[in-house]
Amino acid sequence: MERSIIHLNVADFAVAVERVIDPRLCGRPVIIAADRKARAAVYDMSDEAFAAGVRKGMLLVRAERRCPDAVVLLPRPDRYEQAMADLFRRALPFSPLVEPGERDGHLFLDATGTNRLFGPAVDVAWRLQRRVRADMGLDPIWSVAPNKLTAKVATRLVKPTGEYVVGAGEESALLSPLPLHLLPGVEAPDLRVLAEVNLTRVFQVAALTPAQLETLLGRRSAILFAAVRGIDETPVLPAGQPPPTVFAEHGFDSDTNDAARVEGALYGLVEAAGIRLRRQGRAARRITVFLDHSDGVRRIRRRAVDPPSANDLALFDAARAVLLSAWTRRIRVRRLRLICDRLVFPPAQMPLFDHDAHADKERLIGALDRIRQRFGPEAIRVGRTLAA
Repeated sequence: MERSIIHLNVADFAVAVERVIDPRLCGRPVIIAADRKARAAVYDMSDEAFAAGVRKGMLLVRAERRCPDAVVLLPRPDRYEQAMADLFRRALPFSPLVEPGERDGHLFLDATGTNRLFGPAVDVAWRLQRRVRADMGLDPIWSVAPNKLTAKVATRLVKPTGEYVVGAGEESALLSPLPLHLLPGVEAPDLRVLAEVNLTRVFQVAALTPAQLETLLGRRSAILFAAVRGIDETPVLPAGQPPPTVFAEHGFDSDTNDAARVEGALYGLVEAAGIRLRRQGRAARRITVFLDHSDGVRRIRRRAVDPPSANDLALFDAARAVLLSAWTRRIRVRRLRLICDRLVFPPAQMPLFDHDAHADKERLIGALDRIRQRFGPEAIRVGRTLAA
């Protein structure tokens, strides 16, 4: 049976929720940022602010220079969580397979096999859109496609308003002319490598053989080979099922309080988690560290990763900060456990400048991956892990 996946997306979700609460914001450029400090970053922005050059993650001071007439609001996550919960409740009667995003206005619904109850998937999407408009005041985009990847691309094409239906067998025709950065799962390092050989469109990469693509991208070639053809077997998670996570743990041969050993072990866990994330084409939005002491006491701390990342160096910076916040006792450490969750497709945006620190980190980790793929996981190691 051909799958029918609905992707519902409320564009600029945080701004849309704020406009429902305060209609005076409608039609005006709006920026949502965490605070007014020098390093405050943009959390979300309206389409008007986006047209003026504002982007998520941009420093607020720069965003205000680009859009000086914007209304700046503090984010209110509790409101966005409640709106997501309301969106989920309105989708659930149509299918038990509903996978919501996290405070981002995205929702996947698997309407396969529900024709006898609700009609074609297109009718389900249309009825759900009408219900959300009437009950919540939000105006979602929707698409229907044979898989999640194609459905998500389709909604990106009609943003900020509209709908798109992709029939079975039409995936390649939809994707072929598009720029590569529109494909979920394509990372910035992939774009750089492919751009170096003048490959910037989906059809150009789809023309490569698996061997040619592997020469360019190594282990990630399998992900790109499937993505450019619109192949995605990822299921829509059942309602209530825990979201996917990546975890790794390390038990010490002898309990220790040696900072070098503990941090070395933590870096090894980050490496293991990073490899799994990159194989899945995902990035982590949050890191959790479990610290078990000799006396049985467990400390748990977590931290958001912003922007989401699958890069070992970026993940370690966040994980080390979490470790230090948890490691406040003098009792020796017996075990470490690392969990990466709130997984998303990584942002595929090319760096603005050639000498970009983030780009350097991505190139370094990509080089390590290629060495290990060719010569084995122990062919090259980070010195920090030798102490563990």
